[in-house]
Amino acid sequence: MNKLVVSLLLTMGVAGAANAAEPIKGDATAGQAKTAVCGACHNPDGNSLAPNFPKLAGQGQRYLEKQLHDIKSGKRTVLEMTGMLASFNDQDLADIAAYFSSQKGSVGAADPKLVERGRALFNGGDLDKGMPACTGCHSPNGAGIALAGFPHLSGQHSQYVSKQLTDFREGNRTNDGDAMTMRTIAGKLSNHDIEALASYIQGLH
Repeated sequence: MNKLVVSLLLTMGVAGAANAAEPIKGDATAGQAKTAVCGACHNPDGNSLAPNFPKLAGQGQRYLEKQLHDIKSGKRTVLEMTGMLASFNDQDLADIAAYFSSQKGSVGAADPKLVERGRALFNGGDLDKGMPACTGCHSPNGAGIALAGFPHLSGQHSQYVSKQLTDFREGNRTNDGDAMTMRTIAGKLSNHDIEALASYIQGLH
C-alpha cells in the first residue's frame, strides 16, 4: 500500500506543477523562419542527427516552450545553448515551440539486450524502490501528454535520454519543478537501469 501511495503522490505532484502553467500560444509558420540557427544542431525539421542533441520534432509545444524559457533564464543550464536565445522574446519562443511541435519525429532502434529491462521499467516502474511507471506521465507509447506539459519521449536519442536521467539523478538538472519528480525518480535508477530505459525509449513507437 505504501508503494502505491508513493507512486500516486509522485504522479499528482507532476500533474499539479503542469496545471499551474499558462497555456501556450504560438504560430508554427512564423516559428519556422525563426529556427534557422536551431537547424545546425537539431536539423531544420527538428530531427537531430547527433545523438547528444535532442530531437525536437513532435515534442509537446507546452513542454518545449517551458524548456526554452528555462534555458534562456538560466534555470536550466545547457552549455551549447548559452546566449543562443538571448535575442528572442516570449512570442518568438512560443512560435519556435509551435513549429518544432508540428513536425513529425523520427524513431531509432533499441538494443535487443536491453529491451526487456527497459520495457519493464517504462511500463511497470519498480515498486520495490517506490518508482512509478514512466507511462503515467509519458503514456505507453512515449507520446507524453502535451496539454499537461509532459514531454514526448518516443524515438529520442538514447545518449541524450541517458544524460538527462543522469543529470536529474545527480542534481545537475533541477528544472523539474518544486515537486522534484524527475529527480526523485532518477535517484532510484542505477546506471544499468538508465541505459536500459534510454535504449528502450529510443526504439519506442
